[in-house]
Amino acid sequence: MIETSGLTKQFDDILAVDHISAKIRDGSVFGLIGTNGAGKSTFLRMVSGILKPDEGAVLIDGENVYENPAVKSRFFYISDDQYFFANGTPLELMKFYKSIYPAFDEPRFFHLLQSFDLDKKRKISTFSKGMKKQVSVLLGICSNTDYLFCDETFDGLDPVMRESFKRVLSQETCDRGLITVLAGHNQQEMEDICDSVGFLHEGKLVRCGDLDSLLGDVQKVQFIPGESMDDSRLASFSPLRVQRQGQLIVLTVRSHRGELEQRLRGLQPLFLEFLPLSLEEIFILEMEDQGYAK
Repeated sequence: MIETSGLTKQFDDILAVDHISAKIRDGSVFGLIGTNGAGKSTFLRMVSGILKPDEGAVLIDGENVYENPAVKSRFFYISDDQYFFANGTPLELMKFYKSIYPAFDEPRFFHLLQSFDLDKKRKISTFSKGMKKQVSVLLGICSNTDYLFCDETFDGLDPVMRESFKRVLSQETCDRGLITVLAGHNQQEMEDICDSVGFLHEGKLVRCGDLDSLLGDVQKVQFIPGESMDDSRLASFSPLRVQRQGQLIVLTVRSHRGELEQRLRGLQPLFLEFLPLSLEEIFILEMEDQGYAK
């Protein structure tokens, strides 16, 4: 398990990460979603032991990460700003990482390279951004670590490759309990693969929890009331968003479905329908609630 308590990092007058406390359970895929400059990469670098926290601590299975080689050998970190050896090939990189991670699965690495149509002897400097990202993720998976940390995992990958990698990561989670932490902007990709997510804004973790719980805490419903409703009556629902289309009213409310439905049924509506909400919509609503780009 990964646990952070009061994790804080400041660069000059910029508070990049502001007292974040979180737990990431075993055998899960955790998605860290944030606005631009929210502190996602800084958080991930502290979890990886690259940066030393100004305050707080990062524990992996009860042990501090920073300057702890034994703990660091249990995870693989993929930076958004990837570095490769000059004129290096996937084969040469595999040999390098095999010297660091003794459990590196060489046959599987070659198999996955072939599956993703990546030439093991081709210079990585000639690869596209997406191909470089593929090599990094495959190296991470085949290192057979307990944890995998990825910054902007799906950036540069085309839709087909994104689906392929989501399947591989999901399979690793099921087969050997790999714990994956993904940081990025793409809420749709996170929704497809993550068990739990956290929303980061201005260095603060403003929401965090199981994906199903986050999606179930906000409801979007459209209805036609049996009698006219002015804004003051709608305000009693404490809506996050209200839209009117003639007689049709669309409410977005932070509430459990059963409770909201009971209240709305009491209005004897002529029409009532609950609409699905995506993780992206939940994120936007949460950011609006924080006063971001309203």
